[in-house]
Amino acid sequence: MKLWLYGLGMCQSMFCALPFPWHGWEEKARDRMLLCLPIVGLEIGLLWWGIGALCRYLTLPGLLGAAVLCAAPYLLTGFMHLDGFMDVTDAVRSYRSLERRREILKDSHVGSFAVIGVALVILFQYSACAGLTAAGDLRALVLIPAVSRCCSVLAIQLLPPMQTSQYAHRQVHWVVPSLMLAAASGFGFWLSAVTGLALLAVIAGFCLALLRAYRSLQGMNGDISGYCITLGELAGLCALAILCR
Repeated sequence: MKLWLYGLGMCQSMFCALPFPWHGWEEKARDRMLLCLPIVGLEIGLLWWGIGALCRYLTLPGLLGAAVLCAAPYLLTGFMHLDGFMDVTDAVRSYRSLERRREILKDSHVGSFAVIGVALVILFQYSACAGLTAAGDLRALVLIPAVSRCCSVLAIQLLPPMQTSQYAHRQVHWVVPSLMLAAASGFGFWLSAVTGLALLAVIAGFCLALLRAYRSLQGMNGDISGYCITLGELAGLCALAILCR
């Protein structure tokens, strides 16, 4: 049990901007840290839904409420996954050799493709949020981050990692995240067809992004995970906005 607490604390401190009372690092809990990622996603989702409900309760102006709802997941994660999205966008869109693409992936400088990409992501996310502030079922916001992170854990566990990745020597555990993904998706359809379809859009968006990034970089790492989480959640949010019209 102690190792699981360490794993949750390590996951929280690495992938979430919110504090966690159980501090410290335990190398033996590294594999458990990854399996706790969907739990952190569920926590972020609950707060995202709560922020959306608060915007409605306070009857904020539509565009202001959309800005708050759009920024919430980025602020709650400390921009961690958005950073990975920018790194991968620069690398993939460079169309250089594989070696050069991997060098660009690790480069701390921001390129024009990353700036354009993140501007488009925020534009589409803001537009989708604008359609949800006044009407629509916000319950899907609870599950969207959890589903995207279940997909992330499965991708990290099942795909060959880059040698420079922190997951290069991970142990493979795919049963638990698979069950988590099935449970979250099933619960989404139990809540409503709209929620379930939005979650399917998250999975589809994640898989399409993964196909693009993995083919280009020929290996899995944390940046690709962030890239796919960002685009998967965007796909789910856009689907939710369309279905709630």
